[in-house]
Amino acid sequence: MDFAFTPDEERFREELRSFLSQQLPGDWSDRSFLLPADAEERDEIARRVTKALAERQWLAMAWPKQYGGLDAGHIMQLIYNEETAYRGMPGGGGVGVSSVGPAIMNFGSEQQRGLYLPRITQGEDVWCLLYTEPGAGSDLASVQTRAVRDGDEFVINGQKTWIAGAKQANMGWLAARTDPHGPKHQGISTFAVSMDTPGITVAPVETMADERVLSEVYFDNVRIPSENLVGRENRGWYQAATTLDFERSGVGAYANGKRNIEKLVQIAREDPALIEHNPRVRYELADRWLELEVGFNIAHRIPWLQAQGMSPSYEASISKLYGSELTQRIASTGIELLGMAGQLAADSPNAPLHGALSRSYLTAVSSTIAAGTSEIQRNIIAQRGLGLPRG
Repeated sequence: MDFAFTPDEERFREELRSFLSQQLPGDWSDRSFLLPADAEERDEIARRVTKALAERQWLAMAWPKQYGGLDAGHIMQLIYNEETAYRGMPGGGGVGVSSVGPAIMNFGSEQQRGLYLPRITQGEDVWCLLYTEPGAGSDLASVQTRAVRDGDEFVINGQKTWIAGAKQANMGWLAARTDPHGPKHQGISTFAVSMDTPGITVAPVETMADERVLSEVYFDNVRIPSENLVGRENRGWYQAATTLDFERSGVGAYANGKRNIEKLVQIAREDPALIEHNPRVRYELADRWLELEVGFNIAHRIPWLQAQGMSPSYEASISKLYGSELTQRIASTGIELLGMAGQLAADSPNAPLHGALSRSYLTAVSSTIAAGTSEIQRNIIAQRGLGLPRG
């Protein structure tokens, strides 16, 4: 493939950078690196930015025009994802664009496409993925939340855990077991669920980094119309496996990593004693930068394959695996740079950078778990990429 961007693509990148500079506070990149923004401020910025993006039809620009996109191509979408992640932009289409929309386009009815897709591209709906359970994380086929057909409705009971954005979402994309007696991969279905449906309870969970971005979601005799079933009944696992490749192919991990490495280099330049006291960290920073360049090449190839009409299954897993583990290595390098003081939390008066590095180190732990563990990614690469048998 040709890794160079076309003049039109570079013009769009500059236009997008100008847009972000106008929409985000001038110090937003620094603040999003150092400390989590105030939740109310972040939500307000997210709403404003999402509305502005929707007006430009940029939320899902690679989607067909009939569904509210621009037919802009996967490379344009890559540039959008890269630049918005680098600037730490709140808002945008989220999993509605990356996972739910592609699933509805591929497996939904025309009525469902006409109902849900325009609301995603117009920024009217915010979605969360209701996949993970206490006993079913990366192994989605072990889902136990039940959806039992009752006339023209499904009755849902169960629990989902570690759900990102559930508190802000008004719509949920649910995987639930509809056939408890068949093979576990063949008894799951996917549903669109309004999060204000009676019987749904969202309980925020505090993470090890003292953040409340994840939630438990409980279903207690929740009734939804049968037309909320998307795709074929009992084929939800196969549908989810297909659309997860879109989530795993993102360039966001490398864009975030680039921003963080640049901040670490800036810190080292402002305080040369950090390198003098630990010369090895100079080489660690260089290694991380080289690894970022490799990662960007991997991530850039994914949309190129999609543009050729191919499904980047194991390639997406390579990008996800490499990016999530690199995220942890960058965090470790940051701690190594600041020494023991880098472990101090934000509430310590002696914490350098307001505790940004300790927070980064803690949040990086989940990167090799969320959206499929590293072990799962290696299995996919081995089986689909190398043709190896199951162990």
